[in-house]
Amino acid sequence: MDLFQVLILAVVEGLTEFLPVSSTGHLILTSKLLSIPQTDFVKTFEISIQSGAILSVVFLYWRKLLTQRKILENVIFAFLPTALIGFILYSFIKSFLIGNLNITISALLIGGILIIFVERYFKEKEKKFTIFDLSIKQSLLIGLIQSISVIPGVSRSAATIIGGMFLGLSRKEAVEFSFLLAIPTMISATGYDLFKNASTFDSSQLLTLSIGFIASFIAALFAVKWFIKYVSTNNLIPFGIYRIIIAILFLLLLG
Repeated sequence: MDLFQVLILAVVEGLTEFLPVSSTGHLILTSKLLSIPQTDFVKTFEISIQSGAILSVVFLYWRKLLTQRKILENVIFAFLPTALIGFILYSFIKSFLIGNLNITISALLIGGILIIFVERYFKEKEKKFTIFDLSIKQSLLIGLIQSISVIPGVSRSAATIIGGMFLGLSRKEAVEFSFLLAIPTMISATGYDLFKNASTFDSSQLLTLSIGFIASFIAALFAVKWFIKYVSTNNLIPFGIYRIIIAILFLLLLG
């Protein structure tokens, strides 16, 4: 990859990681548009730059995690199902799921329809629970729902937001819980992948990863702040429509 491709992928990751549109799906589709082959290093790059986006959440929410024990406990319990499933299915995910355009496009389309459906339902059933109100069982259930996002195109944030809303969290609380749950989830995913592959990287590849990390961090800072403001007064239906449009466009372009 050249510098332009690295920056484009990193910015796409930073802008989409916390939106319910699937950052992994967008990275795969962007790589296809930029004619970047899905090599093992590119797959690792697409996973590792997520840590840059995650750092933006640590930067913005570290005080809440360190000073509010109940929130930290709920995040830890919600993380456990994803950690277990991700560890067991790691090889299958990287060798078969990541880079699979058919699966990605299908997940984008189905996810878009589901978001619209949930928002229509949630409009009638909206509650005002907070992250503090989640029980251990509810936290584990949200984590189990999040694990579906090992399928590229599903969107980790969409899965956790929808799961939280179904369990009674307000939209804004569900979004914030999605942000916080991303920290252990993505750090473990990127850390495990880098641990398994770090010895194969040369100096130029390490520089590529570093540039991607920084660019993703900066882009994610803007995305997180904007998204919190957006969900305070708006629903997620536009994101559902966007996912459907993107899926259809790529079906037409790549079919």
